[in-house]
Amino acid sequence: MAHFFHQHLLSILFVLSWLVHPNVIHAQFDSLFLNKTLRFDYLHIGDARNEFFALDELLEEPYWAGSHLHLIDTFGYGKFQCRLYDQATGELIYSRGYSTLFSEWQTTLEAQNVYRAFEESVVMPFPRHDAFIEIYSRNRKGQFEKKFSYPFRVNDYFVNQKQRMVFPVFKIREVAPAEKALDIVILPEGYTSQQMEIFKQDCQKFAEILLGYSPYNEYSDKINIKAVLAPSFEESSDFPPSGIWKNTLLHSKFYTFDLDRYCMTDAFQTVRDVASNAPYDQIYILVNSSMYGGGAIFNYYALSVNSNMLAGKVFIHEFGHSFAGLADEYYDSEVAYNEFYPLDLEPQEPNITTLVNFKRKWADMIEEGTPIPTPAEEIYRNKVGVFEGGGYAAKGIYRPAMDCLMNTFRQNTFCPVCIRAIRKMLDFYTQ
Repeated sequence: MAHFFHQHLLSILFVLSWLVHPNVIHAQFDSLFLNKTLRFDYLHIGDARNEFFALDELLEEPYWAGSHLHLIDTFGYGKFQCRLYDQATGELIYSRGYSTLFSEWQTTLEAQNVYRAFEESVVMPFPRHDAFIEIYSRNRKGQFEKKFSYPFRVNDYFVNQKQRMVFPVFKIREVAPAEKALDIVILPEGYTSQQMEIFKQDCQKFAEILLGYSPYNEYSDKINIKAVLAPSFEESSDFPPSGIWKNTLLHSKFYTFDLDRYCMTDAFQTVRDVASNAPYDQIYILVNSSMYGGGAIFNYYALSVNSNMLAGKVFIHEFGHSFAGLADEYYDSEVAYNEFYPLDLEPQEPNITTLVNFKRKWADMIEEGTPIPTPAEEIYRNKVGVFEGGGYAAKGIYRPAMDCLMNTFRQNTFCPVCIRAIRKMLDFYTQ
């Protein structure tokens, strides 16, 4: 409770001081951090019931794109949280929530009987003074528990300062300073060196798609998009059931967790290596394939194909997961997860509810007289309600609209609840 109180108090103080004078914020950031990235690579090991964290490597990267104002996470999204504490004072100076491929794998049948190791990585502004890097994981009651702590020393000469992978960067749009913008970096997967011009065209197309949807179009003067021109030896992606294994840079594959359309990569540290060529807040991987597929994890990465007929909507849908922490609102799927959302807990995601604590979700957006739960009847088609079915479950989990881009691709818009959640996240990154 003390950490929770301090976290929110510090965030409030940052905002108040910014209202008085924006230079105060830069002075506070500059007194705590250098304008570059400290990257913490680790291994995440375990099964359905157990997890362990092991240090892999510390790296210094040349850019920090994050807000100088919003250093403390105020959303509470994600299965995990990285926190940075100043060693001398014990002050919390930075935190971010995130989820990982490991946390999804823990809910699969395989995890009941097998231990696996996943490579993971978190980034933070590079501290000026010695600090503790801590990793927290949610327990079965939804509360964060400290699982790992590492005493970082600023004069540690084992921090790797050599950039592992150096590639040219293509600027699609740069309209604002990095610390006052949402900075998206697009990485190519399965594009050969002869296909880099195709990749550039695809990036420009997807940038136009993103800025064509509300509320992103309202922030067009605050969204920077860059692409790293990093070729693969072969095109496309792995497709294990057919024995197709491609020599690609990011090692993506369909049939992740044995779900055909779930195309992901578990080579996350390689993803970070390629992304480090540009300042970024969010990573988007574009796969050179016409097959239907993709995936995304909050504050981890998003991935989608480039040329399927639904590629544009997949792109927008997946970015809703990785950027805004939105949940899937569909329930008639073949996902491999077992009880991904416990029905006795309120999910962190802003667009689904178990009604355990609905007041902190979208209760304020429901018109008087709308029944809760809300029947899926035509009279409520364009209203915010509480419709049963969402988060991969037909019963016990509720979504805010009959349809939305986080549900099916029949819809061309996000529902009002998702739009509000995206706006809040855009404000967080761009102030």
